Amino acid sequence: MSLSDNEFRRGVRDSLPIVAAAAPFGLLFGALAVDNGLGVGEAVLMSATVFAGASQMVGIELFGSEVAPWLIVFSVFAVNFRHVLYSAALGRKMGLIPGWRKALAFFFLTDPQFAAAEARSEKGFPLTMAWFMGMALPVYVVWVLEAWLGALFGSMIANPEIYGLDFLLAIYFLGLVLGFRGRANWLPVVLAASVGSIVAYVLVGSPWHVSLGALAGIAVAVAMPVRPEPATGEAENMPV
Repeated sequence: MSLSDNEFRRGVRDSLPIVAAAAPFGLLFGALAVDNGLGVGEAVLMSATVFAGASQMVGIELFGSEVAPWLIVFSVFAVNFRHVLYSAALGRKMGLIPGWRKALAFFFLTDPQFAAAEARSEKGFPLTMAWFMGMALPVYVVWVLEAWLGALFGSMIANPEIYGLDFLLAIYFLGLVLGFRGRANWLPVVLAASVGSIVAYVLVGSPWHVSLGALAGIAVAVAMPVRPEPATGEAENMPV
């Protein structure tokens, strides 16, 4: 078995917890999409082309409100702005993935994919295309399949919001953030992003609070002096 085969298999193995954690969100999206007026095919197409849970939820809410199309696109971009930061952070670590392949890889760049790639890089493992796609493809395929199932059978649940599955998204993101708590200046940056997001939510509203909170965290990170990373500790316990 070649090295790339081993890397792909490792990526698939690393994807399994993400596939399990994302399952409720994919099903919920499909159900809410149909509830907001989308057809089954439209819900599946949105999951296949946008592939971003939080912005998909924002998009279908706006579809249901019948707002201008440009505002929907702009709002989805506001929620997904963090992916620009993700790609900037990972791009310099993906030297083994050249040209168009890197652009293809970035299409599959999600929050857990970024967290796993960062943790893998910190442990000294290269970010190869085989590993990256081995982790990304199962998540993508199952996500689209879940949207289809949710759109088909979601109508059997009269009010899916009452089960609180959408709250699991916040818990999942909190787990991702805590995975990096061993990094330098982690606490003040997280506090700044949290406070900035809350203030922006009150003053500006959703979905702008996502990007504005991120910018507040970035501003604090830039202003603070950089201290050396710990040689051992939390980073060793991060999932890959």
